[in-house]
Amino acid sequence: MRYRCVRCGRTADAMDGFICSCGGIVEVEQIFPEVSLELFDHRLSSVEAPYSSGVWRYKELIHPEINPTHIVTRPEGNTNLYRRRKVSEYTRIKNVLMKHEGENPTGSFKDRGMTVAISEAVRSGAVIVACASTGNTSASVAAYAAQAGLKAVVFVPEGEISIGKLSQALAYGAKVIQVKGLFDDAMRIIKESSRQLGLYVLNSLNPWRIEGQKSIVFEALQQMRWRPPDWIVVPAGNLGNTSAFGKALKELKQLGFLEKVPRIASVQAEGANPFYRLWRGKHNRLEPVEAHTVASAIQIGNPVSWMKALESIRFTDGEVEQVSDAEILDAKAVVDATGVGCEPASAASVAGARKLAEQGVIDRDEEVLCVLTGNLLKDPDTTVRYHMGELPMAATRANKLVAVEPDIGSIEEALHTQAL
Repeated sequence: MRYRCVRCGRTADAMDGFICSCGGIVEVEQIFPEVSLELFDHRLSSVEAPYSSGVWRYKELIHPEINPTHIVTRPEGNTNLYRRRKVSEYTRIKNVLMKHEGENPTGSFKDRGMTVAISEAVRSGAVIVACASTGNTSASVAAYAAQAGLKAVVFVPEGEISIGKLSQALAYGAKVIQVKGLFDDAMRIIKESSRQLGLYVLNSLNPWRIEGQKSIVFEALQQMRWRPPDWIVVPAGNLGNTSAFGKALKELKQLGFLEKVPRIASVQAEGANPFYRLWRGKHNRLEPVEAHTVASAIQIGNPVSWMKALESIRFTDGEVEQVSDAEILDAKAVVDATGVGCEPASAASVAGARKLAEQGVIDRDEEVLCVLTGNLLKDPDTTVRYHMGELPMAATRANKLVAVEPDIGSIEEALHTQAL
C-alpha cells in the first residue's frame, strides 16, 4: 500500500496530512490479495464484526493490511435498495433503484468512510481527530471517535448547519467550533492548521474516507447479483462519493469482476456548482464559487476532491449536471411520499436523473441507480417549511398542514376539501 498524489503523481509510503509537497491531495494505491465474489457472498450470513459490516465485508478491497483489532465498526452499511413506481414516473425512467445511505448508523453515507478513516487513525496512534463539516461529517466523526475513545473537534459554518446534525455532534461529545463564514472557510482552517494543532483530519481529503465509501458501489452491485446498472447518479458536494465510485469501478474492472462499467452522473445544486462549471466549460482547473443552496449537505463551493472526481467521470464516460433548489425539493417530496424519505441533498440524484432523462442523456429504458445520501430527519425544518410554503420557491408538491376547530363538523369539512 502506498499513497499517490493526484496532481503530480508522486508516490510515498506516507504523506503528512494527506497533502503532497506540491499541494495536491492523495489517494491510496493498493495491491489486492486474491479474492472472489463468492467470498463476499458468503459473508452475507455473518453476524459477527467486522464482516457483519457492509463496509468490512469487502475488507480485501478496502484495507487489506489492517489488523481487525484496530477496526472501529458499529456496524455500518447494509443499506437497502428501493423501487418505487412514483419515482420512476417522476423521472420518466422505467427502472430506477434508490440506495438509501440514510440507513447508516448516524443517518448518512459518511459512516462508510468514517469507519475506515477512524480505524486507520487508531492504527496510526492518533489522539485528536477533526473535520470541517456542513453537518453529516461532524455527526459521523463525533460518533466514531466516541466509540474509539478519541477526542473529536468539528468546525462548522455558523448558521449553516441544520439543528438535527448539530445535535448529533453535541450529543456524541465532540468539541464543536462555529466558524464565521461558509464551509469552505472552515475547510481552509483545517488544511492550514491541522499539523500545528496536532489534528488527524477526517474530511474527504483523507484518502481512507474514499476507500470506505467505495463500499456503496460494492454493496449495491452485490445486491444486484453483480449485474451493474447503466447509470449511477449521485449528489455532488465535496465530491468524495464521485471519487470513490469511480475508484471502486476501476478496481472491480481491473480485477475482472465487471462486465460493463456503469456511467456516473454527478449532480450539483445550481447554487453550489463549481464542478458542473468545470465540466461544462471543459477547463482544466476548478474555479471556486460562493455556495448557497437549500441542500446544505452539498453547499460546498471549493470541493477538495475535484481532481479525483474528474478522473471518475472521464473513466466511466459519465456526466455532470446541476439542478435548482426547487427541482431538488420537488424530487424530495416525491421520494418522501413513497415512504422512503431523504434529506434535501439526497434528492439531487433523483432530480438529476429526471433532468438527464429529459435531455435524452439517460434513455428511459436504461437501469439507473440513484444514491440517497442522508436520512429524512437530518433536516426536518426544511421539509416542514417546504410543505408550509415558507421557502422562496414554488412548492408544487406541498402537503400543507390543515388547522381546524375542535369539532366534528370542521373535521368533516377538512376531510372533504382535502385530498387524502
